[in-house]
Amino acid sequence: MITPDATPERMVELATAALRGGADVIQLRHKSLARGHLLALAREVRRITRQPAALFIVNDQLDIALLSEADGVHLGPDDLSVAAAKRLAGDRLLIGASASSPDAARKAIDDGADYLGSGPAFATPIKTEKTVIGPEGVVAIAAAAGAVPVFAIGGIDETNLPRLIALGVRRVCVIRAVGDAPDPESATRRLRTMLDD
Repeated sequence: MITPDATPERMVELATAALRGGADVIQLRHKSLARGHLLALAREVRRITRQPAALFIVNDQLDIALLSEADGVHLGPDDLSVAAAKRLAGDRLLIGASASSPDAARKAIDDGADYLGSGPAFATPIKTEKTVIGPEGVVAIAAAAGAVPVFAIGGIDETNLPRLIALGVRRVCVIRAVGDAPDPESATRRLRTMLDD
């Protein structure tokens, strides 16, 4: 996930570095950029994700995802519903949803979610209002989700990733672990190596 509220130029730099480091998915999350600028940024991120054939996901904004030809949109509890997004986008987009409990996971899947973001796995300053569910909570959600992919989110970095891996979690979403790293490409590569081993 690209670090929130950085300049568009910095976000493109981070996405490029993460892709070079082996990221499979780039999610664009920016809460304060004007919509026209967000669309321009989304189109640029779409362009750079085509070469390594990485998936490109837009956070919250279904219209921006469609207009930028993203692969998907990630919807939180305060966004458009998964069911409504499915009706509007059809098969054009993967629809992701946030779930912090097995019940929420089952509901999102019943509504048509193609994947889930589950957490916070650990404390994070990005989502201070959320209750940490821990690695075990992520595993419980993955069990409830069955074959639907689940990505652990929230406070994940090189120091605590082994706790998730030990429980069988192999999909994670990070912000600060790459965005705040002195060398984002190397940080991504180290995380990817940990997940692949």
